[in-house]
Amino acid sequence: MPEATESTGDTQFSRALKELDIELICAHSPQAKGRVERANKTLQDRLVKEMRLRKISSIEDANAYLPEFMKKHNQRFAVEPACAIDAHRKALPNKKTLALILSHQETRTLSKNLELSYDNVIYQIKTKSQSYAMRGAKVKVSNHKGEINIIYKGHFLNYKTFDKNNRPAEVVDSKQLNQHLDKKLKATHKPKDNHPWKKYYPSRVA
Repeated sequence: MPEATESTGDTQFSRALKELDIELICAHSPQAKGRVERANKTLQDRLVKEMRLRKISSIEDANAYLPEFMKKHNQRFAVEPACAIDAHRKALPNKKTLALILSHQETRTLSKNLELSYDNVIYQIKTKSQSYAMRGAKVKVSNHKGEINIIYKGHFLNYKTFDKNNRPAEVVDSKQLNQHLDKKLKATHKPKDNHPWKKYYPSRVA
């Protein structure tokens, strides 16, 4: 699990749990971690051997066998809980919402052109009219199995994509036009005297 890179300190896993209203309880002691690892090892070793005995070699057959394995495993290793209350979630979000929660999400800041860059692609937000309110806004980019959604204040935004070598022209408002032109002029380089195209123009003699 990659470490969290945003200021919230959340990983993708912990963020998804929060959105599902599930409390994350970490195993902070070696003893607790050991119990988890032993259980995982038992499951992996026993399940693989049981499937080999039944000559199961496909994912479909393995999924079909899993309920039977779980029932037998729980009958043999289950322990009475300290509290008899069933804490399992009675209902889950719909498939679309669940896919969104379990997607990989990153925060991006929209430019003046209402653009953001994600995975070497430029995404530009499509609006019916010129919008200044969303400039500099923080949006969520959700990636679920290659399907990209851009979310702003709980709403899905329409967008179009460009590659970085074919991006649209930068939008400059009237208040910043002079500043923008000054930058362009400062960035203009004067060609050297030995520049190739200068050979076509005679130099002036004082």
